[in-house]
Amino acid sequence: MRALLTTKTARRTLRPIADLIDQRIQRQIRRSLGDGSAGGLGHELTALRNRQRPLELLLDGTGRGVSRLPAQVHLTRAVDELALVTGDKAGAERNIAQAFRLLIALEALGVGRIAGGTMNICGKLSAVPLLDPPNDEILEIGTLYGMFGAALIRMMERSGRDPRLTIVDPLAGLQLQPGTTEGADPTGTPVRGAAVRTNLALAGAAGAATRVHQGFSEDPEVRAQLSDRSYGVIIVDGDHSAPGVGADLEWAEQIVAPGGVVVLDDFGHPKWPGIKEAFEKHMATNTRLTFLGQVANSGYLRAS
Repeated sequence: MRALLTTKTARRTLRPIADLIDQRIQRQIRRSLGDGSAGGLGHELTALRNRQRPLELLLDGTGRGVSRLPAQVHLTRAVDELALVTGDKAGAERNIAQAFRLLIALEALGVGRIAGGTMNICGKLSAVPLLDPPNDEILEIGTLYGMFGAALIRMMERSGRDPRLTIVDPLAGLQLQPGTTEGADPTGTPVRGAAVRTNLALAGAAGAATRVHQGFSEDPEVRAQLSDRSYGVIIVDGDHSAPGVGADLEWAEQIVAPGGVVVLDDFGHPKWPGIKEAFEKHMATNTRLTFLGQVANSGYLRAS
């Protein structure tokens, strides 16, 4: 029977019947999707999309430039990379989840945004407490709206630490990077001190106590003021050019505490080749820093 039905003659004979069945199936699908009748599948899909849109507004790029909804593959990779750098698989999964919720909450409540991709931000927020820095003094070079600093305070406090944050940033009204022309921020909010203080206030007493210095990390006066202590954590996220990153790494060598953690933001990002160039040049010197690894687009180093 099977051979009979697969002959050319049988196929020609049965083709009109098969075509008729296909036509009836297609008509039924079109009727279900869009015939305008009550209870049609098309109306159900439209209603579902309408209900979904408010939820998407919490996570998509509207008003901040990038989506906060990571693909599963990126989430899994970030957890695996974090576990490799820190040696703590359970802590990596926990901290990534907590950092993601915190990111969404702060951008909903704060002024402006946190710069960077979702997994890069969550990776930094997760890695710093897991790497157990030797003290709670944190220096953030480049802050934009201060929201990342507020989030890092929260993550450190969740691990039982008492973070004391110092920030240096030009706070020039927009995000500055040599060699690029930056327009208005996608949030519509100017980069200024008042916005930074508003966001730091979301982190409670530790946020309110943050030292905020307006200026550039290369300025001798700024360095003199902020070199009054040894830092357990230094976030290098300012000038992304090779000379700028190199200068920040040289300064970090002088002020990072033994066992301290240095974080290089946008490490390996194709848009900012100067960061890895400066890193490789610095690591060829007689440095105190040892490379621990990379999570998303951030590199982690430990001082001896």
